[in-house]
Amino acid sequence: MDQQNQSCHHNESMGFFYNNSGADDQLAGHKLILMRVVGSLFCCFILVSNAMVIAAVITNKRFHYPFYYLLANLAASDFLAGIAYVYLMFNTGEVSLILTVKEYFIRQGLLDISLSASLANLLVIALERYISVMNWRVHSNLTKRRVTLLIVLVWAISIFMGAVPSLGWNCICNLDYCSQLAPIFSRSYLIFWSTSNLVVFLVMVVIYTRIYTYVKKKTAILSSHTSGSINRKRTPIKLIKTVMIVLGAFVICWTPGLVVLLMDGLECTSCNVMKLKRWLLLLAVLNSVMNPCIYSYKDEEMWTTFKNLLRCIGNGTRRQRSTRANARPLSSAQDTGNSLRTSEETKNENHDMIKT
Repeated sequence: MDQQNQSCHHNESMGFFYNNSGADDQLAGHKLILMRVVGSLFCCFILVSNAMVIAAVITNKRFHYPFYYLLANLAASDFLAGIAYVYLMFNTGEVSLILTVKEYFIRQGLLDISLSASLANLLVIALERYISVMNWRVHSNLTKRRVTLLIVLVWAISIFMGAVPSLGWNCICNLDYCSQLAPIFSRSYLIFWSTSNLVVFLVMVVIYTRIYTYVKKKTAILSSHTSGSINRKRTPIKLIKTVMIVLGAFVICWTPGLVVLLMDGLECTSCNVMKLKRWLLLLAVLNSVMNPCIYSYKDEEMWTTFKNLLRCIGNGTRRQRSTRANARPLSSAQDTGNSLRTSEETKNENHDMIKT
């Protein structure tokens, strides 16, 4: 068993696998400090803004519909992406060389789970929009139970996809099949991962193309027969536009990275994929930054809820400050009252002693 473990290189550090694949992940000095500072600012914005999206959906009863529940779940996946980026930033450069195999699986697994969750959420939202638009309704008739089951299914599939390399689809026991971008991931896994995600992209584009053409025809028919009620009927189009912009940003930000992963899986030696690695990661971070901005810009109700949340936070902070400020004079007044009472009692005792 020990010989098998040694031949499979489970006990080696990641520096061994980086040397084997010929990859250079070292980023030191001022570049590393700059990357961590800028990355920390982006990650703070990702965490705070997506937490506000989730809080807005929970607190505003107008958002208690299947579409917004799924949108909040998409924000939760972006929130996880922010955590994954923070963990990646402080475990890269020279630190990545001393990581154990398990620590590297955790680092990459968080990224894979967040990407899978975002992709699965967008696919479920596309199906929900398709059902509602084909019935020409603002919101679908999915029950809360079904929406909850869909959310649980999304996270179950995402966790499984992120755990696949650690479950055995890796190159720890066969170093000849290791990739450059992920030195312990086998090239066959990168081909499967990138191809499956690109296929899902294509499916979602087809679904939204079908939705767009249907809405355009339906609107043309209604506009020819009605004049005043068409404005009320256009309400579903706003949600479709929001999701299409989110999907477009996701495809633009993630397609280059998936194509580079596919080239690495196909062992493209002239592609020089390592030079593109950090730029592609920056694109992925920007996608998680853009989503909350798209929600608030395209949805006036969401933006109003954001302002109300910030106002409540500001009022709560002011109340705490005023309570502390008011507590100080009260305590001093109480102390003064106690001292007066003590002095009066002392005078009475002295007067009694004189009389005695």
